[in-house]
Amino acid sequence: MRRILAVSGEDRVEFLQGLVTNKVGPEPCWAALLTPQGKYLADFLIVPDGERLLVDVDARLEGDLMRRLSMYKLRSKVALEPTDLTVARGTGPAPEGAIMDPRHDALGWRLYGGEGDDGSDWDAIRVAHCIPETLVELIPNETFILEAGFERLHGVDFRKGCYVGQEVTARMKHKTELRKGLVTVGIEGAAPVGTPILMADGREAGTLFTRSGDRAIAHMRFDRMGEGPVAGDARILP
Repeated sequence: MRRILAVSGEDRVEFLQGLVTNKVGPEPCWAALLTPQGKYLADFLIVPDGERLLVDVDARLEGDLMRRLSMYKLRSKVALEPTDLTVARGTGPAPEGAIMDPRHDALGWRLYGGEGDDGSDWDAIRVAHCIPETLVELIPNETFILEAGFERLHGVDFRKGCYVGQEVTARMKHKTELRKGLVTVGIEGAAPVGTPILMADGREAGTLFTRSGDRAIAHMRFDRMGEGPVAGDARILP
């Protein structure tokens, strides 16, 4: 379930611009709020809507996000409030007024004020394109957004200037080589979300997440991809 928050007031763009990972402008974007240490707290779509910005967030994170945004508000001329807007989504022809999901074309469209879902297999789409989901692959206070594919999915802008957690994120981008991250893998056998992925000698190689058919999203150490790992009773394949 999604909740749609509204940010209004003359400072609304500058307020969010100084907090989130992406550039806030005239087009919809996907972004995240991070800890000062660069770890994920929440992800959301930011959608311009006249004199306000809509923040489309997982309902389970709404309360914490509102609390954190209110904490950062200080003297900014902004108002934060929940709305009763609903959101519809689908992958077929987009209805009038819909926006295209800024993360990936395969995620189709979203219509604010609409209701329902066209029945698309969202897990299959996410697995095929390695798109993380809130509170599944994206874990508050644990996930680093570059390991979760935010750069590939247009969720971070390295030219926009400062935001909370920017220094750590920029250092991971420019001064280190990522050694682990989300990948799509093959899987044979059954294992639940969250199952550790282990090498034959017991060393940890990663964690299994969303599965669709014989493919799954996993958080893996890249140097242990080809050594025959297992997740419980399931084999993990390239």
